[in-house]
Amino acid sequence: MKKSLSPRQAIYCAIAGFTFWVLCDASVKFAGRSQLPVYEIVAFLGIFMALFIGLYAAARGDARELWPKRPARLLLRSSLDVVNLVGLAIALRNLSLTLFYILVFTSPMVVTILGRIFLKERLDWRKVAAIVTGFLGVVLAVYPSEASGTTSWVGLAACVVCVGCFSTAVVWSRVISQTERPESMTFFSGLVSGAVGLLVMLTHAMPLNGPLLIALMAAGLLCGLGSQFVFVALKHTSAATVSQYHYTQLLTGSIVAFLLFHEKPTLWMLAGAVLIVAAGLYIALREETA
Repeated sequence: MKKSLSPRQAIYCAIAGFTFWVLCDASVKFAGRSQLPVYEIVAFLGIFMALFIGLYAAARGDARELWPKRPARLLLRSSLDVVNLVGLAIALRNLSLTLFYILVFTSPMVVTILGRIFLKERLDWRKVAAIVTGFLGVVLAVYPSEASGTTSWVGLAACVVCVGCFSTAVVWSRVISQTERPESMTFFSGLVSGAVGLLVMLTHAMPLNGPLLIALMAAGLLCGLGSQFVFVALKHTSAATVSQYHYTQLLTGSIVAFLLFHEKPTLWMLAGAVLIVAAGLYIALREETA
């Protein structure tokens, strides 16, 4: 992947990376349908993710570059990732995959708000209108299901935590990316997630059967693959362009949810998704033309 890629090839890499992440989430959801504790899921996901990134870097002769130049700064980001993974596992255990993605796609709006607060980035009235529209989409997608008693408040709360931690990590990554490599961030987060999960497992752990072990190995591998493909895409085209294709996860996620878990999106979910995706795309386009 040293050669230069065309913008179209970079977009293909981005779509592939986002699809790998969908399959990773599906693997986590499969593991979450068991009685396996959340911290054990986080532990093995982090271990296998770090293992894949480490082997990939070793094969390229870049293993030494994985260790961060300023570990304390990455420790903060990794701590956010640990909480994010806990929220991810709980949310996927309690929500449909489609609703999960609809809610997760509010993260670009949260990143925009946090960027304004902490990085003093520009936030005009058009972006504010897009953010409000996106959050109205969340209400539209969630409220009918909540009113009928078919949506878990635990899952919704976990998703809020997930979005909050992920968005904060994205903003912090903008600061530390000047000195740290993306591969180093992913590797270090995997190590910290694995270490924290293993420490909690010392108090109580459940044995893994074959299918669960395969699912968690697949999740770590797919998460690592997704990260690498997205990193390659970001090297060869703008972040705003890549972010526009993040929304392909809603389509692939819905297909995977239907095929593997027999989940069907409601009309309210689809209507809310349209507002959220439109708002997110508008923000991305504004960033690209700014």
